[in-house]
Amino acid sequence: MNSRERVLTALQHKEADRVPLDLGAMLSTGITGMAYNKLKSYLGIRDGRTRMYDLGQQLAEPETEILERIGADVLSLFVSDPKRWKPSTLPDGSPCEVPEGFNPETLPDGSQVLRDGQGHIVSQMPKDGYYYDSVYHPLAEISTVEELNPRPFYSPIDETTLADLHERAKHLYEDTEYALMLNGAGGIYEPAQGLRGWDVFMMDLASDPAFAGALLDKLVDANIQRLEQILPAVEGYVQVIQVGDDLGMQDGPQLSPRLYRKVIKPRHQRLYRYIKEHSDAYLFLHTCGSVYPFIPDFIEMGVDILNPVQVSARNMGSERLKQEFGKDIVFWGGGCDTQHVLPFGTPVEVREEVKRRIGDLAPGGGFVFNQVHNIQVGVPPENIMAMYDAVREFGAY
Repeated sequence: MNSRERVLTALQHKEADRVPLDLGAMLSTGITGMAYNKLKSYLGIRDGRTRMYDLGQQLAEPETEILERIGADVLSLFVSDPKRWKPSTLPDGSPCEVPEGFNPETLPDGSQVLRDGQGHIVSQMPKDGYYYDSVYHPLAEISTVEELNPRPFYSPIDETTLADLHERAKHLYEDTEYALMLNGAGGIYEPAQGLRGWDVFMMDLASDPAFAGALLDKLVDANIQRLEQILPAVEGYVQVIQVGDDLGMQDGPQLSPRLYRKVIKPRHQRLYRYIKEHSDAYLFLHTCGSVYPFIPDFIEMGVDILNPVQVSARNMGSERLKQEFGKDIVFWGGGCDTQHVLPFGTPVEVREEVKRRIGDLAPGGGFVFNQVHNIQVGVPPENIMAMYDAVREFGAY
């Protein structure tokens, strides 16, 4: 059974030869550049290139040698792909490559910033920090639907980019045996928080749901306009289409189920319906935190796959989730807690954690192994390999 067959079998809620595994197929299943370089050194890999494919989260694109070493089954596909790279260094001084157009500016306080075309500082990495945080919210000061209407929310993708996307998708489908995931197919809740500011948009939801709804409608429209261009370019080649909106916190949802169903869900439903009606791929929803109350809504809307399955959050225990929802939704993640066990446990504790989660989530299929979220700076390479060794040991059906 090859990787693509293995993943598709799991997505059909059937048992394959072993549990499929993902590292880096989307922007919350990967590994930070610093941890990646330490892992390569630990494994004795001296060549290759550490390319940073998510500069905000500082994620490295896993190379073929690593994917083969750990038995990974999925590759990422992004709408646009950098063509020119240049040497750079990570905060710990280790080497990497970044896209040619990535040119951060160092401020007098030692922080690094990125600016948009108008000169606004949009992202900032503090001195001695590891990640870039979004700091600019362009719609924070408006307050009426009328102010939203004249603003453009979508710029069409040029034909060259679409043709390149098609060729990359075709190549990966025909010349590899990996399952393919189209990244970044849509989101509305998090982008609204980004445009307004997290605090402002949450107040919008509570005090002016009509305005919040109008903004979300604009974002749904923009997502669908984009999908009208990209889905035809990849149809028949990708097996999974990824959308994302973080709805949870550590101890519960960010908003009440009532408010979600009143304001957010109808817009999610419109977006997800479009994807389901215009693609045969499985729909993958990334939503962090304690989202247990929303899982029946996800299933109702046609979501096939839930990620990251944050097992350390309230009501997100792997055994309970599998028992209640395992017949209706695939769990992609939840394989090893990344808040406590993977960074701070011993290799033996990591092994036991993986054994437990596979035991909970794998029976009957419907499970793709991934650690709960990205492997962060400071995670010992010994723990990373203990995790993958445990998947090999306990993941066979």
